[in-house]
Amino acid sequence: MASVTLHIQSPPLNHDAVSLSRNHFPVVTFKTTFLGSSLTANGKQLSLPKTFRTQPVITASSSTHTFDVVIIGAGIIGLTIARQFLIGSDLSVAVVDKDVPCSGATGAGQGYLWMVHKEPESDTWDLAMRGHKLWLMFAEKVRAQGLDPLQELGWKQTGSLLVGRSAKEAATLKKKVKKLSEAGLRAEYLTSDALRLKEPELDVGKDGGAAFLPGDCQLDAQRAVAFIQKENRHFSSKGRYAEFFHDPVTSLLRSDSSSEVEGVRTSKNTLYSKKAVIVAAGCWSGSLVHDLFRESDILLNVPVKPRKGHLVVLENFSSLKLNHGLMEMGYVDHLHDTVDRKSSHSVKVEEGQTLSVSMTATMDTVGNLVLGSSRQFTGYSTQVDESIINHIWKRAEEFFPKLKELSLEDFTLDRKVRIGLRPYMLDGKPVIGPVPALMNVIIATGHEGGGLSMVIYIPLFSTEEK
Repeated sequence: MASVTLHIQSPPLNHDAVSLSRNHFPVVTFKTTFLGSSLTANGKQLSLPKTFRTQPVITASSSTHTFDVVIIGAGIIGLTIARQFLIGSDLSVAVVDKDVPCSGATGAGQGYLWMVHKEPESDTWDLAMRGHKLWLMFAEKVRAQGLDPLQELGWKQTGSLLVGRSAKEAATLKKKVKKLSEAGLRAEYLTSDALRLKEPELDVGKDGGAAFLPGDCQLDAQRAVAFIQKENRHFSSKGRYAEFFHDPVTSLLRSDSSSEVEGVRTSKNTLYSKKAVIVAAGCWSGSLVHDLFRESDILLNVPVKPRKGHLVVLENFSSLKLNHGLMEMGYVDHLHDTVDRKSSHSVKVEEGQTLSVSMTATMDTVGNLVLGSSRQFTGYSTQVDESIINHIWKRAEEFFPKLKELSLEDFTLDRKVRIGLRPYMLDGKPVIGPVPALMNVIIATGHEGGGLSMVIYIPLFSTEEK
């Protein structure tokens, strides 16, 4: 596997973004499948040709703009990267998307910012831990502005519970609590009796238990994105921020005098970039990069795959009350593509396809019950599959006996389904860093279901670089 080195600054936690020269950065290496097994193409060092693709004719309605940074993708990753540059530097930023903000995985998620299922000392732990702390700070900054994080962000400090139903799972959870505590988080193990006091509707049997993190939070991704977007737009009047939505990128622009990419061409505009082009297009990042480099001599492979997920939202649900965010241990197995059939639910849905369903349950700020979650590889399809909805409901029944007294069909009018495509990498590590030989083209994708927990601070490059 290729080793991508990125420079991660460790900012004091009383700042949203800090500009440091590169020689102040500790260097962290993430092992990832970023460019396959080597950084060469056809046995040759990567190089950039004079042209990438046949350039479309610029019509009279097209316009040309210049920014320091052009970001492709208006999900939570792209918008928070933009926010970092706007707050932590004097750079100008453009965000471009083929659709609108929150139209991908961000808007379809459950909105949890939980550490309970994370693994200390894993490759992504530091990134998730820093993101978790900065989200807490962000909520406090919203409050310091005289605003209510609950209203602005859908913010709730509910605490989270990772639950198991067997003696084996209980033993694993006890070890996990020890690790999380040693990593600096407030964590405790709950026996089945103690868990029943926290969540009376939940049944894990006499041998079960839970890891409990009282400091974990959740938010409404749609509201959070809207708030961040509104803050970004404050810089528009200064000429430092612009948005180009419903405007897909069609090609890259290359300087005639160097090998650097100097911008992008969209269906409607030409956007020049003085410093960097950042691809943060979620599960579409791989195919987008492939298309943009198709006619070059660079064989660039970012093997991020769309991993489809269903969530069921039951509006104004009063038949069941939850006090915390809940997740079964099988979620961790499914997240990392390993299936323990005793702790999670997997079924064959089509030849060669496996559907995994893990119980996750939250109550949002307006009283909706949000149940999940499923994982499967079906390409880029976002069609609702009613059989998967039924699997999610049946899985939830195993943990919440009261649901067995109800019929999902009775909630047809009060039910919504969210479909999202998580950006999945086989090794479970996000791709964050510059493309070799094209240091001003940066990739930020592959966060799978953890995009929310890893944003607010995404390590890229020093804003002081010339």
